[in-house]
Amino acid sequence: MEAAFFDLDKTVIARASVAAFRRPFYKEGLISRRTIVHIVYAQLIYLYLGAGEQRLQRIRESMLTLTRGWSQSQISQIVRETLEEIIEPIIFAEALALISEHQAAGRKVFIVSSSPIEIVEPLTEYLGADGAIASRAVVGADDRYTGEMDFYAFGPFKADAIVEQAARDGIDLAASYAYSDSYTDLPMLEVVGHPVAVNPDRVLSKVARERGWEVRVFANPVRLRDRVRVSRWTATAAIGGAVAAGAGAAWVAWRQGHRNGTHQPTALAAGHALFSGGHGLSAAVASAQRAH
Repeated sequence: MEAAFFDLDKTVIARASVAAFRRPFYKEGLISRRTIVHIVYAQLIYLYLGAGEQRLQRIRESMLTLTRGWSQSQISQIVRETLEEIIEPIIFAEALALISEHQAAGRKVFIVSSSPIEIVEPLTEYLGADGAIASRAVVGADDRYTGEMDFYAFGPFKADAIVEQAARDGIDLAASYAYSDSYTDLPMLEVVGHPVAVNPDRVLSKVARERGWEVRVFANPVRLRDRVRVSRWTATAAIGGAVAAGAGAAWVAWRQGHRNGTHQPTALAAGHALFSGGHGLSAAVASAQRAH
């Protein structure tokens, strides 16, 4: 079995996932306006200067301090209730297409992120991916975060988690793919046979050039609902076209049979081919599904 492992921030979505939820967290009284300013500043630094190890370490410590005492079930509920509104407009169309391609090829798809599991897991389900690897904070018996980290999905720990996942699922890592934007994910990229740098930071871009890795640019956020709507419309159009073509073929066959005095069997055969066998229709639908 093969798999594809996708980093989340700036690879599948265009912004930092934690920062994206600042408004609903503020609305629920979990953070202040001043905190929002700090979050926005940190996001700008992250977007334009990259995800350095020391920078991410500071962000992680700040988040642990900030979330100490928060209710895990409340956070999960907020994320699930606002996921579509918050995340849908910032999903890269290129990432969605790649996820679909890998799944069509029979590969499992995993979202791998240092963001909290409370955000990554619902997003993974929303995208239709097969599994999530994410950071997990320690939660006390009272359902509240203690301010400590149980597992930090960062750097070499991401790679370790991928190796463990591969062992559990029987995944051939040498034949698998990984996608990320940050040099801090080099261990994750190195553990698979097909590493791909997506919107790479300066260091990762240099490494990718030196090692001959594939480099991709994702730049087109798209709403998932629009993509699904287009896909359904295309499939419907393909079905309609196939039915029209089949009906035309049946009519021609009936006319030919009528002239030859064998119109009933010929027309029945044409009708059977269209509505019972359905080979042309099935092919059209399959073609539309492959295209999307």
